[in-house]
Amino acid sequence: MNRWNGARRACWMAALGAACAWPASRAWSFDLGQLQQQLGTALPGVLAGSAAGSTAPDGAAAPVGGSAQLGALSDSQVGQGLKDALGRGVDVAVATLGRRDGFWGSPQWRIPLPPALQQASSLMRMAGLGAQADALQLAMNRAAEAAVPEARSLLVSAVRQMSITDAKNILTGGDHAATDYFRSRTQAQLQRSFLPIVHQQTRKVGLAQTYDRYASEAARFGLVRQDQASIDQYVTQQALDRLYQAIGDEEKSIRADPAAAGSALVRKVFGAVRGG
Repeated sequence: MNRWNGARRACWMAALGAACAWPASRAWSFDLGQLQQQLGTALPGVLAGSAAGSTAPDGAAAPVGGSAQLGALSDSQVGQGLKDALGRGVDVAVATLGRRDGFWGSPQWRIPLPPALQQASSLMRMAGLGAQADALQLAMNRAAEAAVPEARSLLVSAVRQMSITDAKNILTGGDHAATDYFRSRTQAQLQRSFLPIVHQQTRKVGLAQTYDRYASEAARFGLVRQDQASIDQYVTQQALDRLYQAIGDEEKSIRADPAAAGSALVRKVFGAVRGG
């Protein structure tokens, strides 16, 4: 049994390292020895290829011009209307993502494996190690679901501390101006809050430690981005990106249809920005 487990472990490590170097035409001829020989050089190539891209959700915000009607509103109306809208956005985002299957159960929000592991997963499955990859991805998404509720109090605090200048800049700054505001005010602290929660989940899966060994080494040579140098860092950033995107989606929805916001003041403020 020990010899079999040792062989599986070596095979698993080799599969990760040789993902991109293994010739597709010889996939049927699985050679553990050859994979182990390729281990030292293949993974950096995989990681280098993934470093150029980012899996973080993004979207360009179209600029939104101010309206003369906005100037007719008092500062207190502008500030409170925006705070009401952002408070709603925070509540919706946290409620959507910070629950069981908030990430894992949604194709839109599910966090994928890091790019290097995605490329290695086919070879891992051929080696009978696909369950490890599946377990890691599930743990990553469960970690994000557990971490997101921790963000609510900090996000609400950022809303309460918003100045009138901040509020007016956000109102006239585009569909995702509030999302950018939240990032600048909360991201560093939320990263510190999320990391230990994420670690509790990912440490349960051995593949996370194997990935960390290779990715951290590759990061030293600039072959992988720092936010992908460990599973915990990767999951934390992916969770935050999706949380901010969910807030941004709600903000964009309110801007597009203030009448559906459910608050007379929100309708008045955002309606003024739209010129209606």
